[in-house]
Amino acid sequence: MFKKVLSVMFNRIVLTIFLILIQIVLLTFITLKFASYHSFVSGIMIVISVVLSLVIIRRDGCSSYKLIWIFIMCLFPILGGMAYILFGDKRPARRMNNRISMQIAAGSIYTRQDATVFSRLEGRSAGTAKYISEYGGFPIWQNSSAQYFKCGEEFFPVFIDELEKAEHFIFMEYFIIAKGYMWDTVLGVLERKAAKGVDVRIIYDDMGCMAQLPRDYINKLAEKNIKAMSFNRFIPVISVIMNHRDHRKITVIDGHTAFTGGINLSDEYINKIERFGYWKDTAVMIQGDAVINFTVMFSHLWNAFSEDKINCGECMPHSRHPDPFEGDLFVQPFSDSPLDNEQVSENVYLDIISQAEKYVYIFTPYLIIDDQMRVALSLAAKRGVDVRIVTPGIPDKKAVFRVTRSYYQTLIAAGVKIYEYTPGFIHAKSYVCDDHIAVVGSINMDFRSLYLHFECGTFMVARELDEAILSIKKDCLEVFEQSRPIMPRESRNFSHSLYDALLRVFSPLI
Repeated sequence: MFKKVLSVMFNRIVLTIFLILIQIVLLTFITLKFASYHSFVSGIMIVISVVLSLVIIRRDGCSSYKLIWIFIMCLFPILGGMAYILFGDKRPARRMNNRISMQIAAGSIYTRQDATVFSRLEGRSAGTAKYISEYGGFPIWQNSSAQYFKCGEEFFPVFIDELEKAEHFIFMEYFIIAKGYMWDTVLGVLERKAAKGVDVRIIYDDMGCMAQLPRDYINKLAEKNIKAMSFNRFIPVISVIMNHRDHRKITVIDGHTAFTGGINLSDEYINKIERFGYWKDTAVMIQGDAVINFTVMFSHLWNAFSEDKINCGECMPHSRHPDPFEGDLFVQPFSDSPLDNEQVSENVYLDIISQAEKYVYIFTPYLIIDDQMRVALSLAAKRGVDVRIVTPGIPDKKAVFRVTRSYYQTLIAAGVKIYEYTPGFIHAKSYVCDDHIAVVGSINMDFRSLYLHFECGTFMVARELDEAILSIKKDCLEVFEQSRPIMPRESRNFSHSLYDALLRVFSPLI
C-alpha cells in the first residue's frame, strides 16, 4: 500500500501538475504583492492588459477565443495580461515554428497538385480540394483506394497484416501509445522488421504518453533498432508551447500503404479493456498515390527535430511499388497545425456542411463549436439537409461532456438531429455527405483540435458510388439505431442550465 502511494506521488503527471501549480501560485502571489506595494507595478500590469486586449482585437482568429481573453483581462487587469502571455497566445514558439516551416517548404516539391487529376473533379468538392491544396499544402490524388474500418477490432488484424508485409520502412505517429496487448503485438512486429533491416521510425506525443510510457522510452526502443522521437517533450514550466500537441494518428508502410483515423495504440481502442463502456472508433487504410501526403506529413515533424533525416524522394509509392495503382476514388490526406492562422480542418468541415444537399452525418467525441460552425450546421438543417451528429453516451471527461450537451438545444431547435451513443464512448471523427464526400481523421470538433493541435484527416470524393464512402454511411445508419436521440427541451434544472452556460462561456479554454 505504501509503495502504491509513493508511486502515485512520484508519478510524472502528478509531479508535473504539482510543479506547475507551485509556479502559478508563486507567480500570482509575487505579482499581487508587488502590485499592492508599488502602484507603478500595478499600473504597468494594467497597461499590459489593455495593450494585449487591443492586440487581440486586431488579430484575425476565433471570436469566441478572443472575447474570453478580453473578458479575463477586463475582470483581472493586473493578472489577466500575464495569464494571456503564458497561456493564451496560440502561436508556437519561434524555434518550433521555424524548424517545421523549413521542412514544409522542403517537402513541397513532393506535394504539387497534378493539374490533370484536379481537372477531373466536378462540382463544389473541387473547390474544397483546391482550398486544401493551396492553403493546406497537400494535393488531391487518384490511382488510390480506401478501406473503412468501423471499429478497432476490425482495423487491428488488417493493420498487423500490413505491418508484416513491410520490406523497406515503417513510419508511425501517434498521440497515445500505451503498454498492453495492442502495443505489445505491434512492437513485436516492429522489432522483427527492424532486425531484418526495415527502417522503423516512431513519433509519439510526450503529453499523450506521459502516463503510459517511461521518460526514457526512446532509449528502450533504440535497443530494438527502432528510431523514436517524443514530440514536444513536456517540461514542468509554464509555457504556451506546451498546448501544442501532436494529436495525429498515422502509419505509412513502404510509401504505398497508410492508416489514419481516431485509433491510438492502446487496448481500449480495440476493446481489450473496457473504459467508458464500448469504445467506438474508426479508421481508413489508404493505398496508392495519395499515401505521398502522409509520408511528407510525417517527414515534416521528423526532419524538423531529428538529425537522421528522411529522404522523401526515396519513399515515394512507386519507388517500392513499380506497378500502377488501381482506384478511381479521389483521396486527399491533409494536415492542420497551429503554425499559421489557417484553420484548415474547420474550414473543410464547414465546406462539407455548406455544400450538402441531402445529408451530412457526423461522429465526434466532443461538440464544442464556435458560432460559425453552429450557424453552418443550423442553416444546413433549415434548408432541408438531414444533419445528424453522434456524441458519446458515456463520456470520458464529464465537464467537457457538459459543454457538449450545452449546444444540443440550439442545434435541435434548428432541425439538427443529435444522438448519444448508448453502448459507450464514441471516439470516432468522421463526416459523410451525400454518398460521395467523406472525411476520416483525428480531428475533434472542439477548440483544442481545431486551433491548438497538429491534426490530420483524409478528404475523399467519389464520382461514382464508392465502397469506402458507402461503408461510412452504413456504419452511421447502424450507429443511429444503437443510439439515443436527444429530444427537444429535455428537462434541466436552473442550476444545471447556469453551470452549463458558464462552462460554455469558457469552452475555448477547455
